[in-house]
Amino acid sequence: METFPKIISVDDHTVEPPNVWRDRLPSKYHDVGPRVVRAPLKEMTFLGGKFAPVMGAKGDDGPIGDWWVYEDLHRPLTRLDTAVGYDRDEIKLEVITYEQMRPGSFSVPDRLADMDVNHVQSALCFPTFPRFCGQTFTEAKDRELGLLGVRAYNDWMVEEWCGPDAAGRLIPLTLIPLWDARLAAAEVRRNAARGVRAVAFSEIPPHLGLPSIHTDEWDPFLEACNETGTVIAMHIGSSSRMPSTSADAPPAVGSTITFANCCFSMVDWLMSGKFERFPNLKIMYAEGQIGWIPYILERANVVWEENRGWGGVADKVLRPPSELFAEHVFGCFFDDAFGLKNLDSIGVANVLYETDYPHSDSTWPKSREVGEAQMGHLAPDVVDRIVRGNAIDLLGLTPEGLWPGA
Repeated sequence: METFPKIISVDDHTVEPPNVWRDRLPSKYHDVGPRVVRAPLKEMTFLGGKFAPVMGAKGDDGPIGDWWVYEDLHRPLTRLDTAVGYDRDEIKLEVITYEQMRPGSFSVPDRLADMDVNHVQSALCFPTFPRFCGQTFTEAKDRELGLLGVRAYNDWMVEEWCGPDAAGRLIPLTLIPLWDARLAAAEVRRNAARGVRAVAFSEIPPHLGLPSIHTDEWDPFLEACNETGTVIAMHIGSSSRMPSTSADAPPAVGSTITFANCCFSMVDWLMSGKFERFPNLKIMYAEGQIGWIPYILERANVVWEENRGWGGVADKVLRPPSELFAEHVFGCFFDDAFGLKNLDSIGVANVLYETDYPHSDSTWPKSREVGEAQMGHLAPDVVDRIVRGNAIDLLGLTPEGLWPGA
């Protein structure tokens, strides 16, 4: 391509600085709220989609890393959290410290510099310590502290990570208290009032012990999103259960089929009737890729057409699922040549680009080159829609692709 549009990535990640919660929580919570401790690793496994680290005691043997400690939780920073800049064969499941990660993982000026290197203009970032939709706070014992933790993260995200120093190039994505849909609705409205247009949610809430979207339990939250134009963003793994096949399956199995939860989730939404009830609702699947979408839409249409009488959806899904998809659902990819070859079966308006910085799957610093190679057969106006135009419309950015609330 002679020119390639400046990228608006709808799936990058921030590694929260150590002081995010200590700076914002009341002093009485400093010993139980999220904080960073440097400690040795005792053991760590990642099998069957389950990540299981064990923190050693001071003075124990083992590699030293920085750990987030919160109530009974001990969660280390790992090389997989921030792998950019390392050779693929050097990226291993190991604990690290802040000094051992690329500064752009947690520092705004360094992040902007790394975005410049990668032809990225703007980026929406998912959390690390809270996990992809704030499950960490949902699993905690103290609900009052959990709610304060969610709000503290959102304040940091809006005021600092996406604040004036970011010059509109970092786009806020906030969390909700998943355990209470009414509190969640209030948090959506609080953040929408300061310009936030995206909120993280779980791809499959029942995996977190929460109600499914087939119930009415989430309606206050959905109504708030519908009312404020807040996009529901679901990242792979936001149900705390990565797809796998057996307890001893190596991580490569899950890594190959990471899209599976997105697939299941999208069918849930298409058959839920929620898009009929909340006509302004928009959802997006971060890091889910897009090549699987055409067949799912084809199959969902067949089921709706032929089986809706006994399938439990005749009274609530009033149009073909493919039509609902076109109006409400967005797929996000960073490396999917097959999906781009089948773009007509997905819809140009329903596809967004991402770079996944700083994770091990990230295409940084060659996201432009990957895009040029995979989109070379597409017309320039189509490339522009995928790489930036659709994100501008969906997230309420300025025509220049910047977040107006900065």
